[in-house]
Amino acid sequence: MAPGFCEDCARLLKEFSAYLRKVCREFGQKVRDVFRELCRCTCFRITPERSLLTEDSTSLHLPCDAEALLNQESLQVLNRLSVSENTDLQMTAAMYYLHLSHNLESSLPDAFIEPVVALLLSADLHVQKTISLSLVNLLVKNNVCKELVIEMGVLVPVLELFQSGDAAAQCHSCACVVLLASSESNREAVLVDGIIPLLALAKSYDPQVQQNATWALLHLTQSGAIPVLVLLLQSSDSEVQFYSCAALCSIAAVQEHHQKLLSIGGHFLLKSLLTLMSSSVQKNSSQACKCLQTLSKNALIQEQLMELDCVWPLKALLKTSSPESALTLLSALSAHPPNNDILVSEGLLDEIGQLLHHHRASSVVITHSCKIIADLCGSCAGQQAVMESLCLSGLLRALLSPALSDDTLLRVTSHLDHLMTWDQLRSKLSVTITSEQVSRLVKLSGRTQTPQLSYNSAAIISKLEMNDDKLHLLRPHYSTMLDYLLVYLRQKDVKFQHLGIVTVFNLKKDGDFSSLFADSELEAQLRMVHAQTEETRRLLQMIQLSSVYP
Repeated sequence: MAPGFCEDCARLLKEFSAYLRKVCREFGQKVRDVFRELCRCTCFRITPERSLLTEDSTSLHLPCDAEALLNQESLQVLNRLSVSENTDLQMTAAMYYLHLSHNLESSLPDAFIEPVVALLLSADLHVQKTISLSLVNLLVKNNVCKELVIEMGVLVPVLELFQSGDAAAQCHSCACVVLLASSESNREAVLVDGIIPLLALAKSYDPQVQQNATWALLHLTQSGAIPVLVLLLQSSDSEVQFYSCAALCSIAAVQEHHQKLLSIGGHFLLKSLLTLMSSSVQKNSSQACKCLQTLSKNALIQEQLMELDCVWPLKALLKTSSPESALTLLSALSAHPPNNDILVSEGLLDEIGQLLHHHRASSVVITHSCKIIADLCGSCAGQQAVMESLCLSGLLRALLSPALSDDTLLRVTSHLDHLMTWDQLRSKLSVTITSEQVSRLVKLSGRTQTPQLSYNSAAIISKLEMNDDKLHLLRPHYSTMLDYLLVYLRQKDVKFQHLGIVTVFNLKKDGDFSSLFADSELEAQLRMVHAQTEETRRLLQMIQLSSVYP
């Protein structure tokens, strides 16, 4: 036993080795017994050829010493079995190779490759799966010459397995392609013939197949596949465009690959993706946007995209029936402050305002629109653009959509509250808001079981300019407002108490509210808060007076 093992480990390994030899002997005997019994059946005596092939199958012995299998007699039998029309006999040959692949320590003689090709071309999927697994094992262990495997024509049937629809067969074929491509002399042949089938598998609905195909593509990129994928973006076949773009998107998700992606001169990749983004095929356009969004996490790539005037085609996509992908990419670009002046000057906020009016039920559209508006409001030019666009009215209209989730409503109210911190925008929103929208904000404010949504909505109301028009809109809701303001004043969270006090202060300008407020439970609670605050102030003053400062 090898040095370095303790006595127990050495014993266990020795026992395991003995057990494995026993299992192999028993398996070989079982195969012989089965075929001996089959030979006695008339099914195997119908033709002389079948009788001969049956004898061949029983003549294949499976000793533990794999090298003993590599003789001329075995080769002749394998050649006959591999081209037999009887799939059971083909499976015998495939199992023979599987046994070889597990036990062979030396190189497989070149002549033994030919039956492998024949078995890969079998009409029986189980035979194909077994022999392809055997080939994977032989390639992993370097038992076969990869260049010879390609020369013998193995690549074509391996690639045809991609179309089998069987997950195991497809996974085996992916592994074979990667292992064959690891040889530099095979690389071109594998890349030319293997990329497109792998691209199709990369979009499989079977997660295991998709994972293996993506793994194969990622390995092939290290062998020079990226330029091929980029060139395929310009293919005349829209499916090839889609799959190559999807593969590039998976590659782009690994930041270490960005340098390789950008090494193709003249911004060729970005230009190709921008061209594909304008494709009339919707899924191709969306996939190109997705790939660019993944790449845009790199600041250098963002700069190059802006230099290539990416805003114009993105604005055009916002006008289509599915603007989500373009909006997601624009959201990523707006998060980078150096881009904001260009985005504002290109009139992006005008498009966002229009979009909000036409897609007010889409959470994706609303979420990303909110983010873009907030990002672009950081400058005076951005605020002015929001004022002149339909963004504010679009966000207010979104509040009325019954299809929006609480998370989306929370995002909308949070951004509206933030926008109202600027005087110009507060005035604009106060003028724009309608009675229906005020009613919706009051209703959301009353949903105190969702505290942050309630707070955001009430904060928007408190920031409205309390002129006669706005007070007129609020009067029908004073009773509801008294209820949620009472809850706010009872909250332990000081921000709710402060918001409640500010709102009461603003509304007391209206005599109708003052009448309802007088002698109400809300007034009593406000007096209690006042008393508690005064007591807290007195105690703080005591601490200050008794402190000794140097």
